[in-house]
Amino acid sequence: MQLRSPFRKLSVLLVICMGIIIGPQRGTAQSIRAVTPCDSLGINRTGFGRFMNHVSSTRAYEMTHIAIPLIASGLIIQHNDYPFRSLRNTYFPSFRHRYDDYLQYAPAGLLLGLKIGGVEGRSSWGRMLVSDAFAAVLLTASTRIMKSACQVMRPDNTDRHSFPSGHAATAFLTATLLHKEYGRTRSPWYSVGGYVTATATGLSRIINNKHWLSDVLTGAGIGILCGELGYYFTDLIFKDRGLLRDELPEPKYDLTHRPSFLGLYLGYNLFLNGTERIDGSEITFPTGGNAGIEGAWFLNNHFGFGGRLTAMNLDPIVDGVTNPDQIGGISCYLGAYYSLPLTCKWHVGTKLLAGYNHTSAIRIHDRTLGNRNVFGMGTGVSLTFIAHHNFGMRIFSDYNITPSLIVPHGNISHLLTLGGGVNLQF
Repeated sequence: MQLRSPFRKLSVLLVICMGIIIGPQRGTAQSIRAVTPCDSLGINRTGFGRFMNHVSSTRAYEMTHIAIPLIASGLIIQHNDYPFRSLRNTYFPSFRHRYDDYLQYAPAGLLLGLKIGGVEGRSSWGRMLVSDAFAAVLLTASTRIMKSACQVMRPDNTDRHSFPSGHAATAFLTATLLHKEYGRTRSPWYSVGGYVTATATGLSRIINNKHWLSDVLTGAGIGILCGELGYYFTDLIFKDRGLLRDELPEPKYDLTHRPSFLGLYLGYNLFLNGTERIDGSEITFPTGGNAGIEGAWFLNNHFGFGGRLTAMNLDPIVDGVTNPDQIGGISCYLGAYYSLPLTCKWHVGTKLLAGYNHTSAIRIHDRTLGNRNVFGMGTGVSLTFIAHHNFGMRIFSDYNITPSLIVPHGNISHLLTLGGGVNLQF
């Protein structure tokens, strides 16, 4: 799955052009939200802190602070997609349903339904349709150019139009249009509903074996960016004409804010044991995938209780040969969470969890291994950025220790998971 060099140049040029177009600009039709001066470590009083506060108050930041990280994540992990494909093959090997062909348009259906029903949004009909047209043209052009330039084979080997995911791009575009019209002006729950639907569409494309994870992440970023650009260009043309509602004020954060969350959990497993020796055979485990949900409810700004529910897989290599069967596992952990706010929007967290692990059975040299039910302990550290009142992004490093996940009385299993996720903040 190599990106061709012309596309690499095209991607760099695209990002540079976006920066030139939108970088110096401020919001034209809407007032810029003030940065809350809360700071537990004095970061805002440094030159770097003042610079970041300035950057985060610009229209360019508002348009790109979610889209660009998603696109960059897709490009970074493109050569490490296989663990997540293996995870899909372990739990949904024959999943084939086409509901995602229609689900991608659900946020747009809600947007039009609200408008037809007379629910006042940000824009008049004319201004909204111009914004949507700009966004749709940008999306169609960018995805078609990239699919043609990249020529990435789909996981099911049907064609070379895998990167980026058009379904994910369309779903996140329509979710962004709903967010701009109603989520920012009436209720953030319109945004939550739209982006949850878009996320479900992206995950469905992976489960349906039509796309790699990198395709979906990049497509999501492109969809969000095209939606933001559509409204940006319309604001330049229309100025204040056709604006019907002001944006809702951003809730003011302070250091006492409770960082409760519920979000996606996606990571790479690293089996730290090295080599297991069973019946004279050496068994090693390269990286595997880990996916699920994690959440916690905080009693105050520091302490909370929560847990995670995940599914993972490991591909055993026996005496240097990849085993045809994979080890799948499901785990459920509960425990205490701790958060330290560095600023209003940046939080460092840790946790101490305990829970249950189940691994599936596999055949290695006519012997059944796995099929284990064991108790485990886990901890980890995370860094969370609260982008909006109801939306956060998180990177983490988790460590779990359990009795052997492969055989009774085997070595203690040490598993490190590196990854990230997106959260609903509440």
